Amino acid sequence: MHSRPLPTTPRLIATDLDGTLLRDDKSVSDRTIAALAAAEEAGIEVFFVTGRPARWMDVVSDHVHGHGLAICANGAAVVDLHAGGKLLEVRALERETALEVVRTLRDAAPGTSFAVETTTGIHYEPDYPPFHLDPGATVAAAEKLLHEEEPGTSAPVIKLLAHHPELTPDGFLTLARTTAGRLASFTRSSPSALIEISGLGVSKASTLALCCAERGISSDEVVAFGDMPNDVEMLSWAGTSYAMGNAHPDVIAAASGRTVANNEDGVAVVIEQILAGRA
Repeated sequence: MHSRPLPTTPRLIATDLDGTLLRDDKSVSDRTIAALAAAEEAGIEVFFVTGRPARWMDVVSDHVHGHGLAICANGAAVVDLHAGGKLLEVRALERETALEVVRTLRDAAPGTSFAVETTTGIHYEPDYPPFHLDPGATVAAAEKLLHEEEPGTSAPVIKLLAHHPELTPDGFLTLARTTAGRLASFTRSSPSALIEISGLGVSKASTLALCCAERGISSDEVVAFGDMPNDVEMLSWAGTSYAMGNAHPDVIAAASGRTVANNEDGVAVVIEQILAGRA
């Protein structure tokens, strides 16, 4: 399923997790574990690049080698998984900007409900659907959740989430980008009409580019994998990129190649081919 030659000497593999590296049951297969270890053994760094917050990284924390770093929350956080998910860098969404996004989307799409992901946890509105609700969360209107008594005193916001009960997922994303794209970055990775909102210019791609620049790694030396719209920028940026067999059409269009689906270990298939080519 490949549409261009594999790079002979990639220095870094960047992979999404859900729908990409992970199987649908959220497990990492033995074949994938072995492929990741073999890549690191061959001197290729592996970065997990995900929309997940740091607190949901336990699914892969046992499979991090070397540097131990992961990019979380669609680029809003760089974490050290060797140190229990310690935050090393945060690219926050300013609360005033988030409030303006809330107002804009409420006007453009009545019925939208919101959740606020901060560096310390998630908080949400009463109507927000129960995806992964935290028993320690505050439940209140988004305007209250985003309000600060003293500016700069609350935990940084790393992601604003917006859900609509009736719009299509892609339709809601297009509407949000059209009406509020000047304020923030909008993407999605859920099968429902749930959009993920980060600071302007914050994406998996832009944070990965910063991490690579620190290491003297060019985009041409990166192989990336993904399956959903929040992976599009990263796949476009990387010199070689693969859409999973189960990928969204926009991802297939952005990637330079395709591999098999996540349940068929599509990431491992390509890593094995890269390592065989080096041998």
